[in-house]
Amino acid sequence: MARRDAKLVGKLDPMHVIVPLLYPNRCDNEAYISERIDLTEINRYLEKKNEGLAAEEDGKVFKYNLFQVIVAAILKTVTLRPKLNYFIANKRIYERNNVTASFVVKKAFSDHGAEALAFLEGAPEDNIDDIHEKIRAQVYSCRSDVLDGSTESMDIVSRLPFFLIRFVVWFCRKLDVHGKVPASMIESDPYYNTVVLSNLGSIKLRSGYHHLTNWGSNSLFCVIGEKKIRPFFAEDGSFEMKDSVDLGITIDERLADGYYYAKSIRLLKKLLENPELLEKPLKEEIDY
Repeated sequence: MARRDAKLVGKLDPMHVIVPLLYPNRCDNEAYISERIDLTEINRYLEKKNEGLAAEEDGKVFKYNLFQVIVAAILKTVTLRPKLNYFIANKRIYERNNVTASFVVKKAFSDHGAEALAFLEGAPEDNIDDIHEKIRAQVYSCRSDVLDGSTESMDIVSRLPFFLIRFVVWFCRKLDVHGKVPASMIESDPYYNTVVLSNLGSIKLRSGYHHLTNWGSNSLFCVIGEKKIRPFFAEDGSFEMKDSVDLGITIDERLADGYYYAKSIRLLKKLLENPELLEKPLKEEIDY
């Protein structure tokens, strides 16, 4: 069945035709990967990028940071490894039309601080500077009093009598299976994006596992942990203490084989350990 956000993948091998029928739920097919990233080069790169950075109209400087580098690296990885942009819906495999990322922005760091949903699209010609600007725009928008489309839709539905809420949610789940949920309701829904990122390091938490969902089309989730000094061991048993960050990546294992995912993770690590490569357009191939 046609979808507005993706196209059906043709010429699949027999296994990838049958597996979605045998294992129809995304949550039942999660694979979790944990990676530790040496931040030596990223720290050096960010220091250089932030030198002489101009202030905004409010007098503040929106600096380049680790989160932006990770977002850019993941978007480039997905662009060069297109199976990471596949998803399964209604037991069929689709390729998303665009490479997108979403994350939550906390309006205020307090127990009662509201949250807003941020969304950005990575164009093939984008590089780290374009991603920096897109994140800046999203953060400023989310911290305003304007509600994003998905939050506004949930706010309206939540005011209905409970029996009507149950009906609306049931009906939306039926539409979701066929990709027919109204665009205005899911325009910033994180689970309709290529990758969802959760920056737990910003609230001083470790990285860890995060589940996928059977709602939407998201098949890639990345949890970013707190920066810490950790040991990195050489083959002879010696070690060096380095600034590092742990990433927890959850993927839908039905979309590709282990070799494809392993090669994709190697590419992601190559980009994070050589962040100057992010100066190139997302679509530009690199040797890894």
